[in-house]
Amino acid sequence: MFRYKLILEYDGTPFCGWQRQADRMSVQQALEEAIFRLSGERVTTQAAGRTDAGVHALGQVVHFDLEKLWDPFRISEALNYHLRPHPVAVILCETVGKAFEARFSALARHYQYRILNRRAPAIIERHHVWHVPMPLDADIMQVAAQRILGRHDFSTFRSSECQANSPIRTLDHFAVRREADHILVTASARSFLHHQVRSMVGSLKLVGEGKWTPDDFRAALDAANRSRCGAMAPASGLFFVQVDYPAG
Repeated sequence: MFRYKLILEYDGTPFCGWQRQADRMSVQQALEEAIFRLSGERVTTQAAGRTDAGVHALGQVVHFDLEKLWDPFRISEALNYHLRPHPVAVILCETVGKAFEARFSALARHYQYRILNRRAPAIIERHHVWHVPMPLDADIMQVAAQRILGRHDFSTFRSSECQANSPIRTLDHFAVRREADHILVTASARSFLHHQVRSMVGSLKLVGEGKWTPDDFRAALDAANRSRCGAMAPASGLFFVQVDYPAG
């Protein structure tokens, strides 16, 4: 068996998420069907992150095994052909050793959340931002974001359906900046809880509106109680950007 690593870009709007579902198209199903049309082999792909319905990816990493050795460039070209018309593209394909696993070999995962902060509604970006018409103070949101860096119990920002064994996570990077009408929130950690990024962004919005202070944001974290979380940000603004792996 030969192992292949892919980097994928996709628009999550029409999908039920990464993971296969019985009644709706997922990114995983679209990819596995394309691999079958290429190779004639039924495979199960493993992704670095199981993105939810409506969440997008700029650098999702996937691995799978095939019995035949293929040229990686041929795989990427053929998969991009067979993936049409789904909004999924293979950016890179390469062979890797059997020890590589897209999920468990990852050292860090990086996300970006995009808020369109203007009165006028989103048109071109309507499926790729969270439109917030009231003014937000990105500077005070940045102050609040720095208050929750490090290793904590993130139960407040954890989905009730999260299957992780522990709510303890280490948040290595969490930052907010404004670029014209956009507010960009970036987050990095080795792993995240289910809905953690969207939950943190939803609560940061309350800080930006002046309804919460940075101290309130930190107090919500310290409460370790989901009821203290602000309304969760919608999936449309979230992008899975990149995954880091050990060198070599």
